Amino acid sequence: MTPVVPEPSPPPEGPAAGSGTVRLPPARSDAPVSPEAGKNGFMRQHETQAEAPHTPQPPVGSIAAHRQHAVSGTVSGLAPDLDADLDSDLDAYEEAQAVGAHLPQGRFLDRERSWLAFNERVLELAEDPATPLLERANFLAIFASNLDEFFMVRVAGLKRRIATGVATRSASGLQPREVLEMIWGRSRELMARHAACYHEDVAPALAEEGIHLVRWQELTEKEQARLFTLFRNQIFPVLTPLAVDPAHPFPYISGLSLNLAVVVRNPVSGHKHFARVKVPPLLSRFLEASPGRYVPLEDVIAAPNHLEELFPGMEILEHHAFRVTRNEDLEVEEDDAENLLQALEKELMRRRFGPPVRLEVEESIDREVLDLLVRELKISEAEVYPLPGPLDLTGLFRIHSLDRPELKYPKFVAGTHRDLAEVESASPPDIFAALRARDVLLHHPYDSFSTSVQAFLEQAAADPDVLAIKQTLYRTSGDSPIVDALIDAAESGKQVLVLVEIKARFDEHANIKWARKLEEAGCHVVYGLVGLKTHCKLSLVVRQEGEVLRRYSHVGTGNYHPKTARLYEDLGLLTADPQVGADLSDLFNRLSGYSRRETYRRLLVAPKSLRDGLISRVNKEIQHHRAGRPAFIRIKVNSIVDEALIDALYRASQAGVPVDVWVRGICAIRPGVTGLSENVRVRSVLGRFLEHSRVFAFGNGGEPEVWIGSADMMHRNLDRRIEALVRVVDPGHRAALNRLLDTGMSDTTASWHLGPDGEWTRHATDGDGGPLRNVQEMLIDARRRRRGTATP
Repeated sequence: MTPVVPEPSPPPEGPAAGSGTVRLPPARSDAPVSPEAGKNGFMRQHETQAEAPHTPQPPVGSIAAHRQHAVSGTVSGLAPDLDADLDSDLDAYEEAQAVGAHLPQGRFLDRERSWLAFNERVLELAEDPATPLLERANFLAIFASNLDEFFMVRVAGLKRRIATGVATRSASGLQPREVLEMIWGRSRELMARHAACYHEDVAPALAEEGIHLVRWQELTEKEQARLFTLFRNQIFPVLTPLAVDPAHPFPYISGLSLNLAVVVRNPVSGHKHFARVKVPPLLSRFLEASPGRYVPLEDVIAAPNHLEELFPGMEILEHHAFRVTRNEDLEVEEDDAENLLQALEKELMRRRFGPPVRLEVEESIDREVLDLLVRELKISEAEVYPLPGPLDLTGLFRIHSLDRPELKYPKFVAGTHRDLAEVESASPPDIFAALRARDVLLHHPYDSFSTSVQAFLEQAAADPDVLAIKQTLYRTSGDSPIVDALIDAAESGKQVLVLVEIKARFDEHANIKWARKLEEAGCHVVYGLVGLKTHCKLSLVVRQEGEVLRRYSHVGTGNYHPKTARLYEDLGLLTADPQVGADLSDLFNRLSGYSRRETYRRLLVAPKSLRDGLISRVNKEIQHHRAGRPAFIRIKVNSIVDEALIDALYRASQAGVPVDVWVRGICAIRPGVTGLSENVRVRSVLGRFLEHSRVFAFGNGGEPEVWIGSADMMHRNLDRRIEALVRVVDPGHRAALNRLLDTGMSDTTASWHLGPDGEWTRHATDGDGGPLRNVQEMLIDARRRRRGTATP
């Protein structure tokens, strides 16, 4: 039965005025919570054991989103960035409640449920037979990597809130305990589907193509003998079995490490003993037993005669694989940190000992061994996930890397943007001359990053007329040509300012390394403003041209990361416009000095002006619509959670303004609710590239206004980060961006549609069963047509 939520005071105008009620459909019921979950009503912050520090191993291919080790041939992390600051989430919600006083309760979808729905969409790509086979394996790995990060950040944050007694309801109306139990039940259901997809579908299909993923008992004697030699020479020397007895306490189990629980018996005393063997993370996850046949590394270690090498003289009774996920979110009190770099380095050491939040075990595990793990890890039964082996399917990134192009998406090589080089040649284009003629709107990966943004900075570093370069770095690659260009510029005497965000989640170690390397080269390195992450994507080049100084700028939606630029969909604006140059100069001065500037010419900057600037434009669309002028709102983001902005969109919908939202991940909007959001449509596109750009377009009474930039519509982006949007002024560029939004939202484009109950429905075929248009393939083909290489 659909509940009726009374409106205390309906809006004075619009279709809902006078309706008296707004009907909100119930969200789909969650997967049943296990009895064990219900018993564990009290959660506490687990104490960690004071063992020697270990080296945590990052999950192979895990991203979210954006870690450099995540790149594996195609998008190796479709995860949206995870916001762990739940306290600030609630503060922002309470402030937004006053703004939404005339809107019904229950109008926001739960963000954790929405994230799990996002990862379910990733899983659907793995389950889809139309997806190339090795890409299906890759999506299975992405799903697993995404879920690892979700538990490390969001679930860990919920447990921390419960442990500290903060029980405020979320914006969706759920208590933290209810959200946690929903996560346990829903993630258990999705992990079971994930395992079934691998065992029943993808692995058999790979075998038909000559790629056999086998277990130890399926190997031939010849293969086992070959792997015994490999074990003896290359694996055994790096293994360290750790016993558990009165003289040896239970060892610390590092987060995301794969382990073997081994039970042995002393033949003399008859006593049984437990030991833990860590599977070395630096070795290949799948070993090639013979051409086309791959076996998990833990199977090779656990082979009977191999364990006998580790425990000579003991009887091997049983062994079981297990894996622990820990809280790996950082907490740095910046106000008390005299040196942020040193404080973060210390916090990274503490991260290694975060409390466990999930225990994955093989479903065949002995109950006595499981009880031991649960007891020693101080974890609840609700947090135990029995699964068919092998565990940790992020290892499938290794399989995806196999050289089988016929089982992958067709290869695509980006070309130089036509405004930078009308005819591609061996000589690089003069970027500065091109920008003096016109602004250049880049769309990666369809437009080459290396011949645009990278070339822009490399040319600036080598140009004797360039006096200064200012740059933000949030994430970059291990062998970054961007960093090399900045170092070259500094060593040639140019003034180089680099703002390195050393708090970029999971890239902290890499960014600390780059910060020190840049400092050693003579760059001025700063770390932004206390209490705020610097997430904006900005480059500024100052060049002497005759008697004047000219500023060249780049404002983007993605990181200065050459590798992910081939895999992430992003936008960027290269311009010599004096207003943008002046804005970037002012913003860099704020980041490196004591400027208090809060307004800009062509920028909206968080945390001061971005949210208010967007909401004011939403409100203007309402005015345009009431006056009979063209009005629309189109938004493309990774995530949209901010209640104040969502409420503004609801009011626009109530006034009759069409609102289109293209979101990759988390979405708290309920579209299609009568009297509230019947004019709101929400779509999601997932595919070979990770949709990462942020676009905000408004009808503006017939003079369309379009913005691009770095900000998602989340509290952390709008309140606790330096974010920047730039207004696109070229009419051709505005039209191109609106065409892109039209395509993504079209009913003839393959996408997922969000319903008012929070459920996503995939639309991949038309009424006759034919495939709908794939927006990414359309853009690839458009670039190929320019070069005369389009598919027939």
